[in-house]
Amino acid sequence: MGKKHHHFSEMSADDGVRSPYATYNSWIVDQDTARLAQKARAAEAFFRRSGITFNVYGQSDGEERLIPFDLVPRILSAAEWSKLSKGVDQRVRAINAFLHDIYNRQEILKAGIVPIDLIAKNDAFLPQMMDFTPPGSVYTHIVGTDIVRTGEDDFFVLEDNARTPSGVSYMLENRETMLQMFPELFSKIKVQRVSDYPKNLRESLEASAPPNFDGSRPCVVVLTPGIHNSAYYEHSFLADQMGVELVEGHDLRVIDGHIAMRTTRGYKTIDVIYRRVDDDFLDPLTFNPNSMLGVPGIMDVYRAGNITIANAPGTGVADDKAIYSYMPDIVEFYTGEKAILKNVETFRCSEADSLQYVLDNLSQLVVKEVHGSGGYGMLVGPAASKAELADFADKLKARPANYIAQPTLSLSTVPIFTESGLAPRHVDLRPFALVSPQGVNIAPGGLTRVALTEGSLVVNSSQGGGTKDTWVLED
Repeated sequence: MGKKHHHFSEMSADDGVRSPYATYNSWIVDQDTARLAQKARAAEAFFRRSGITFNVYGQSDGEERLIPFDLVPRILSAAEWSKLSKGVDQRVRAINAFLHDIYNRQEILKAGIVPIDLIAKNDAFLPQMMDFTPPGSVYTHIVGTDIVRTGEDDFFVLEDNARTPSGVSYMLENRETMLQMFPELFSKIKVQRVSDYPKNLRESLEASAPPNFDGSRPCVVVLTPGIHNSAYYEHSFLADQMGVELVEGHDLRVIDGHIAMRTTRGYKTIDVIYRRVDDDFLDPLTFNPNSMLGVPGIMDVYRAGNITIANAPGTGVADDKAIYSYMPDIVEFYTGEKAILKNVETFRCSEADSLQYVLDNLSQLVVKEVHGSGGYGMLVGPAASKAELADFADKLKARPANYIAQPTLSLSTVPIFTESGLAPRHVDLRPFALVSPQGVNIAPGGLTRVALTEGSLVVNSSQGGGTKDTWVLED
């Protein structure tokens, strides 16, 4: 059979198995398929029992689904990880500097590197954040960077998630499941730990507390929109793992210029809110007046320097897919270095020449909404019908600035376990970086998402993708 694309396989090379997988491979070839199939079912039962689900929007009943878990790990060598984590570290620092700049002196706009319109007309830009610096100058306390691989040394950033990146609970649960199911593997193969992420998250949040907090240790809480949110499982899981309270907006109020939470012994002042509520719903007095999810007056407390909101309001500008296309310039502007991790070539449909190119080559490109997420509102040209292409061309002509386009990448593959043996599937990777005034801390690995349908390039859980444990080998 003639292959259309040659996809880089992370496990197998022309002359056998790639070295990060050598020990694992010699283990798996000796395994009984029936036993592995039984383990796969056991893993699914474990996930079901622990309630690890997410809601699928757009389904008539907003049904809860299990994200499928695949028991073949994705394995990265210490050297591969070293390059990746340096690249993520550099990018995260640049994003934080960029946010500080656009909300204060706006040097990058004055230098003409990023067009002022992209900020001024950006829905995610919050004028309420102008001329204010969050505690410790940290805007993005938690960042998830989506990375794809196309070759041995070719890693690309697909997008930045600086608002409220989710999925870290899967990284932790996937590892826990693998440790329970295959303890013998972890004695053979030395894998870097991810289990201290909750401790690191709490310490990082505490280090970002406002300077004038009372007491010996800052009080941290997780703010959730509530049980109907698609990531509620993760909110409660992280609060539990950090040993902090999970609160909703109605549990909080402003008292004496501080935010306090209701407890059985009256109100207690809090210092840091890890919020999983969108900007628009944070403060009905400042943003959406109909919001029942936030805390009236929290923005005044924030601007007075009496609370840390993680991530800071207004960080969504950095997630914008049109801004993304300037990231190599942004990295260089703030760090003085070339970007270690490459961007995917991006056509800005707001520019007439690019729009024409995109319309002429629609069937070969992936087109995304500038503010879209979760794989919604996008067109995968090679997989689209003639009618879908024509329909999308009309959307592009109507609102060109709303879209960017990228070539279809030849994503790397990692095998998944199927009843008939191992089969390659496309993957991406979301490492999680914690940012505090003390620096950047990146968990070794992250969340590997895998497209379970043969040939599919869409790895989003909302579009039927699954997850794997990600192993970073020790040196």
